[in-house]
Amino acid sequence: MVFEMPIGPNQNEAAKVKRHGLVGPQDLWQAKRQFQIDFLLRMGLKRDDHLLDFGCGTLRGGIPLIEYLHAGRYLGVDVRSEVLAEGRLELEESGLLDKEPELVHCDRLDRLQLGRTFSVAWAFQVLIHVPDDSLDDTIAAVTRHLGPGGVFYATVNLGDQADGSWKGFPVVYRSASFYRETFRRQGLEVVDLGSLPDFGHVHPRTSPEAQSRQRMLRARHA
Repeated sequence: MVFEMPIGPNQNEAAKVKRHGLVGPQDLWQAKRQFQIDFLLRMGLKRDDHLLDFGCGTLRGGIPLIEYLHAGRYLGVDVRSEVLAEGRLELEESGLLDKEPELVHCDRLDRLQLGRTFSVAWAFQVLIHVPDDSLDDTIAAVTRHLGPGGVFYATVNLGDQADGSWKGFPVVYRSASFYRETFRRQGLEVVDLGSLPDFGHVHPRTSPEAQSRQRMLRARHA
């Protein structure tokens, strides 16, 4: 006979803290969650938009977006299956299964075919972890899933600062011209909307100069 110990509140809380750390600083979880929905609403996101969330992770930003959008309008993609599994737990715990979001694991974006297009594509702190030799495939995946009149928003690091790393992923800095050319090759015209702090995203442990290099891009079909 096997006896199962009940999961107490402390264990649940510890699991959530661990989950939060999979996608960034645990103490900034809520701020980064709130920023995403606030930014997209500021850009005019509507409840009936179809949203593609690239690098959705554990649904840090996805949960309020799923809650806001009509059922079946959210699809999240991530390269890490273990992180997506935590996202599914987050979804269940949030009581949003009836919103019918789709979560898709894909470790080869050049092969990504979702069978539908989207009015809004979103990549929050994702392109900063994509190496140069994979960036074209990433932008191409966005382009072929972006419907007529659709818009893609993405955060990037601009400048010539030395690259770093985070949880096995690179943290890259590129020039504005590099992004313009890469997007153009995939049929998108890109505009720099401003720094993340311009839209209310402030990191308490990052200098104002470094934060000014964190930019929000908007891209549309050329």
